[in-house]
Amino acid sequence: MSQIKLLCISFISIMSFYVSAEQTTDNEALNANYKVFSAAFENLDLNKIDNIYTNDAVYISETLDKEIVTGKKDILALYTVFFKKIAKKSAHIDVDFRVINRELSDKNATDVGYYLVRFHPRKETGEPTSVFSGKFVLVSRKGTDNQWQFIVDSNTKANPDFYFSAKPVSNLYFGRQFNPTLEPVEEVDIEPETEPETHNH
Repeated sequence: MSQIKLLCISFISIMSFYVSAEQTTDNEALNANYKVFSAAFENLDLNKIDNIYTNDAVYISETLDKEIVTGKKDILALYTVFFKKIAKKSAHIDVDFRVINRELSDKNATDVGYYLVRFHPRKETGEPTSVFSGKFVLVSRKGTDNQWQFIVDSNTKANPDFYFSAKPVSNLYFGRQFNPTLEPVEEVDIEPETEPETHNH
């Protein structure tokens, strides 16, 4: 009986190790998507955005007069307008995220957290850096190729203080590139779906 019990304990320990290792890998892959998203904004690279959304993804904006956007094609169209607007102004934009909660299963993951975007105008304008911040819910799906992609992207506005006061959680993505004391900021309204001629900047 003692040998059987020992074998059972060993089996459970081995299985627990593999489950833990798989979850660690999934967490790393999910966290990597935030780095990809940040790099896409920094470089105005639409191809990076393309890689992290499923074809049937939906985007839910906080804007009251905008409907839910369905399908990667239409989501990319929003980012195309937004990136062109930034490029036209010869400006620079940074974004980062702090995930405070993640529900992870075999094929699906739901992240909840805060994001912060900083808009850096062309130096010649003399304008200060501006910021907008918000809360987000991102649902990701694991494909047959084991790649995690966003299937639901939802956000609302929030005070930037919430981003800076968020605490890191083990295994969850926690952006550290922004320091609230580095440069002056003011809250502004920047929306990917806003047309260039009506944008506040």
